[in-house]
Amino acid sequence: MRSRRSISHFGGLLAALLIAASPAAAKDYLLTGAKPDKLVLVDAAARKVERVLTIPGGGVAPGTIVPSPDGRIAYVVSNHMGSVSGIDLDSGRQVFRADFSTAELRVRSLFGMDVSPDGKELYVFQAPVRMLPGEYRVEDTRIAVYSTADGVGAKPVRLLPAPRRVAVLAFSKDGGTLWALGWDLYGLDPKTGAVKETHKVLNWTRANHSPPDVLDIWPQFEQAATLSTPYFTARTDLTATDPGAFRTGLMTLDLATGRMDMRDFEDTSAVIFSSVVSPVKRTEAYSVYTQLTKIDTDGGKLVKRVDLPHTYYSINVSSDGKEVYVGGTACDIGVYGTDTLDRVGQVEIAGCPDQGIASLRVIRR
Repeated sequence: MRSRRSISHFGGLLAALLIAASPAAAKDYLLTGAKPDKLVLVDAAARKVERVLTIPGGGVAPGTIVPSPDGRIAYVVSNHMGSVSGIDLDSGRQVFRADFSTAELRVRSLFGMDVSPDGKELYVFQAPVRMLPGEYRVEDTRIAVYSTADGVGAKPVRLLPAPRRVAVLAFSKDGGTLWALGWDLYGLDPKTGAVKETHKVLNWTRANHSPPDVLDIWPQFEQAATLSTPYFTARTDLTATDPGAFRTGLMTLDLATGRMDMRDFEDTSAVIFSSVVSPVKRTEAYSVYTQLTKIDTDGGKLVKRVDLPHTYYSINVSSDGKEVYVGGTACDIGVYGTDTLDRVGQVEIAGCPDQGIASLRVIRR
């Protein structure tokens, strides 16, 4: 009969083997770009750059970054908005590339890009111009759809009609709707491009308010599955000298339900560029430019604001909702606690390259 000691030893050995065989717990990584041609992967908890990858082509000025659903590949608009590269984050190899222009058409991607929830298709908003002998003819804007399996040299598998001035594309959680943020917020059929529904933004009909002004080119909705953006509006029933005449608000779109809200939270007192919603406390949002702002989206009020050491364009939040990250513009990523907005860390990119307008995305690996 086997002794208790040998059984205990066997049980301990089995547990150790199971632990060794199981994958390491996933943790947060940040993705950003740096001029002229770099993709930067950052270990958020360790506050260090994990690796710097080169986007082929040279001098490509990375912009919009979209991670694949499994966090293995980063799709980056580059080549001065003329191409998109898919970079394997482990090997650094370019595993996908689509160059937009042809001999007849000069095509640029003005920020909007997203990948389908199953990772099989990449959607890119494009603005083409036909190059004629005596003129440049502006063509209709469109969304080019690529099969991610087509690799380097990919061509569109279909072209969808799209409204002009689209700056952000975001898939619904179920993949049935492709949301396009332009002058209004359009829910598109990802197969045909048909507009299924529209949430009014610029064309809202709010009484005694001017059309809202929105500037949003940074996709950072992956944590809370909520697209958000600041907006600015003026009260038309008040004089320009009235402190309450100009208002700042936050637009949010729940990518699971399709519900959209636009709610003021303060008399305009600061410029803010981009925003993100907490994945843990869905009533909390954060926005950034020269200051970091915490917003109560449910109550529609400013919670706290702190000065930053310099301008930051983009913002994101940790999976546990405890840290908020600010990036873009310069060569550092600032880390702040969400409860107090105290600066708790910083990550610097070696050589201090400019991140410019590159997206700041969070992936779990």
